[in-house]
Amino acid sequence: MSKTQLNLAVLAVFLAASAVSAAPTASSSAPKPDFAGFQVKDMPFDKGETVLLTWPAGPADVPGAVYQVLAAGADGAWAVAQEFPANSRYASDVDLPFWAWKHDAALHAVQLELPSVFRDFKYGEEYSFKLKYVNGKAAAETLAVKASARANLFNLARLNNLVLLIVITVVFFWTVSHAKRKGLFIRRIAGLDAIDEAVGRATEMGRPIYYSTGIGAMSGVPTIASTSILSEVAKKVAAHDTTLKVPHFDPIVMTVSKEIVKQAYTEAERPDSYRDDINFFVSQDQFSFAAAVDGMIHREKPAACFFIGHFMAESLLLAEVGATTGAIQIAGTEQESQLPFFFTSCDYTLIGEELYAAGAYLSKEPMLQSTLKVQDLGKAFVMVSVAAGSLLLMAGTWWNWQPLVTLIKHLFKAY
Repeated sequence: MSKTQLNLAVLAVFLAASAVSAAPTASSSAPKPDFAGFQVKDMPFDKGETVLLTWPAGPADVPGAVYQVLAAGADGAWAVAQEFPANSRYASDVDLPFWAWKHDAALHAVQLELPSVFRDFKYGEEYSFKLKYVNGKAAAETLAVKASARANLFNLARLNNLVLLIVITVVFFWTVSHAKRKGLFIRRIAGLDAIDEAVGRATEMGRPIYYSTGIGAMSGVPTIASTSILSEVAKKVAAHDTTLKVPHFDPIVMTVSKEIVKQAYTEAERPDSYRDDINFFVSQDQFSFAAAVDGMIHREKPAACFFIGHFMAESLLLAEVGATTGAIQIAGTEQESQLPFFFTSCDYTLIGEELYAAGAYLSKEPMLQSTLKVQDLGKAFVMVSVAAGSLLLMAGTWWNWQPLVTLIKHLFKAY
């Protein structure tokens, strides 16, 4: 090799070494996260088990980089509580409505549930937290920050529920006042209007009235509704001095019904006509109960039969035998599968919520009527709200009005 070639080779090596030393390393050229705004505080509007970590988003939030949330208890041992990509977990992703939370896409926000991190979690106790940024070999972390989770008195996220509750309460008291002054309109229910006819027919014919509350327990809503109708029937029976018989499937329902019928006779000013054997226990076996009641109906041929409450397969067995005696039959149940049997074998059948409206319809009590009217207004409000919300949501989606879509989604969501 000549001297000239050697000098060129040395020069090339020198230039290459200079270029390498002058080139910035990956760690020195990579952007650093902005930890200056790192905060740890109690998560608002919760039950006291969550802390909120926030810090500004920045150029360091690149694919491949990750954030680690480190947590330590009283023992000072640090552990990774959460790890997630650096370009995720923003305040705009937090599932809270716009009136309770600022959905800022330029701010990271992490909700950390402490019971899932610390087995010995205690309410109100302070814990330490750090945030670590890792991008390949580059890493950075914050200083430790202490914070505690505390229960909040009011959940602002449920403000829409509170407003709805206040509106319903105001409407309820308005309907109560209106019912006391002018009364409330309730559409006529043929099955309930026929009670007077049934009781009058039984009085004229000198035959008894049979009333069955079904095979449901006292905790069942249909049974409760049935006992309220039984009270009104018993008042009319007491006023006409007619015979009433109430066979029972459940002993507890029998005990409650006894007190209800006794109270009805007292309110009708006929306590001397009340007898303890009006209500009597038959059997807790479904078909034994049906067979026994069928035998009584067949032998005594009552002028009217009431089958109101929770019924299953015994519905047709009872109603068909009652139909053969020529009795006026009024039935009602919440079991949709049994309604066809009552339709074909009974004179009147309470459909759907007519069973639950019967107490207010018969008693004319302003408080009960108001409850019924508020339910109707509530249903109408829900139907109108769903229809209007659906139309607005479709319009917002069609014309790409994102604020309107967000507004509708937040208003109709239960937090």
